[in-house]
Amino acid sequence: MTQSSLADPSRLSAFAPDGGDTPVGADDLPAPSTGSELTTEWRPLVELDVDVAPWRALAARALEPNIFYEGAFALAAAPVLGAAAGAILVWSVAAPRRLVGLFPLCVERRRYGLSPAVLTGWTHAYAPLGVPLVDRDAADAVIDAFVDHVSREPALPKILLLPLLPLDGPFAVAFRRVLARRGARLATFGRHARAQLAPGDARSDYVERAIGARRRKELRRQRRRLADRGPVRLATASSPAAVAAALTDFFSIETRGWKGWRGTAAAQHPAIRQFIERAITGLAADGMARIDRLMRGERAVAAAIMLHSADTAWFFKIAYDETVAQSSPGVQLALDVTGAMLADATVARVDSCATADHPMIDHLWRERLAIGDLMVAIRPGNDAAFALARRLEHLSRVAIATAKRLRDGWRKGRH
Repeated sequence: MTQSSLADPSRLSAFAPDGGDTPVGADDLPAPSTGSELTTEWRPLVELDVDVAPWRALAARALEPNIFYEGAFALAAAPVLGAAAGAILVWSVAAPRRLVGLFPLCVERRRYGLSPAVLTGWTHAYAPLGVPLVDRDAADAVIDAFVDHVSREPALPKILLLPLLPLDGPFAVAFRRVLARRGARLATFGRHARAQLAPGDARSDYVERAIGARRRKELRRQRRRLADRGPVRLATASSPAAVAAALTDFFSIETRGWKGWRGTAAAQHPAIRQFIERAITGLAADGMARIDRLMRGERAVAAAIMLHSADTAWFFKIAYDETVAQSSPGVQLALDVTGAMLADATVARVDSCATADHPMIDHLWRERLAIGDLMVAIRPGNDAAFALARRLEHLSRVAIATAKRLRDGWRKGRH
């Protein structure tokens, strides 16, 4: 969630050194659960609309939910942001035939301008999470089948990079367990922590504990100031038709703000706008998306797109009217959304989708989600190629981080 940027996979931050080469040990690890015979195939993402029903069933059984790999979202994004992307599908052939794994991927032949080629998980600026969908009842066997497919398929690179994974999440734990048994080498990049709302049983006084009394008093004063020109209320749209109408407010607010000035607002790019409309209304049809708006009278002064799958929600996008910025409409809406999430017992956690150290949401949501990118040498003994890829990945990220610091310094100097 951010009006400025989503979680940034190129961000270099600081739990531990990036790119550390980890030979994972397999001592005392449980044997994989095979359960049934599995088959695999590679399919272009844009062709997967023929398998929507098995895809939806897999998402409902996923070891770790990922709304951005749900069919409604991914199929809307693929023609615009993943035309060259594909997916390795893992099927159980035991009756009834089931889809048990979906790994969206891109082959990057020139990621570093030269060899080695890299097989990367498919993410983009509107998908700040890269967890593949894996059946929770056969996770190890599915991951093994996926790695086997990459290993034996000549057209696929043998260096794998899965970006934007929750490092302590169930998929990453299972993935590392499988790699350990296979003797694979692993490196971690882009470690950072972003805000999440994970209150556990302590919901009733969460906001009071998260925000100090002085700050709460100031926010109440700002709310009264906002209400001077009309009553303030939260309006929630959840049906596809209502969501489509509320998206108009979101696009309008975003375009009038700094993203509009920079030319990066979604509505300024017709293909992006159409993808978002299709994705969000499609999810809303399955009860997995809503738009919350902070209304002053009949005018929306802030809007947030919320997504929901299984027991997890995502604070996907927010925009606020900068003409009333002195009343903190974005923070006011975030507070209202927080209250709604805390009151919903079906939501165990809400991912902010924000950059690390976000100046707004970090002060409201106190829990943190550890995120990182995992690079793997799929074939044991591929040490030279893996060492080269690890080094080039590190240098690439240093260069990107340096360029961003120079850009931000230049922008700051202009104001």
